[in-house]
Amino acid sequence: MNTDTGTTVLAPDACLALLRSCQVGRLAVMPDGHVDVFPVNHVVDHGTVVLRTAPGRKLLAALEGPVAFEADGYDSATGEAWSVVVKGRAELVQRIDELVAALALPLRPWHSGPKPCFLRIVPEQVSGRRFAVARPAGPALPRATAWE
Repeated sequence: MNTDTGTTVLAPDACLALLRSCQVGRLAVMPDGHVDVFPVNHVVDHGTVVLRTAPGRKLLAALEGPVAFEADGYDSATGEAWSVVVKGRAELVQRIDELVAALALPLRPWHSGPKPCFLRIVPEQVSGRRFAVARPAGPALPRATAWE
């Protein structure tokens, strides 16, 4: 723990455990050299992050370059938040035995459109932090109403 900031740097195993505890993260890719971020549901499988997607821009960009996956959470009972980032490369799951295994994962698309492609993010770096959420200092600001 860094006592100056109250931040705890997490080991990769702890990071993957936190990813298992949440359902939604964000996939960052770089189509055409510009960063794009997509919310996705996922599962952790054998130290990798697996998600489903459809053919298209997101899938092509993920397969063509480095990717990052990020998720975070908050525990209201402890007042702690966490954030985990996985950086690596994405692989299309194609071998029959791997596809059968991927179909058995508890991973169902939330979006109604077809998501026939399984994408596996193979980590090159896994990092995360846990920290106490700071209470606001001073009086609360008045709530703004729309179009005042």
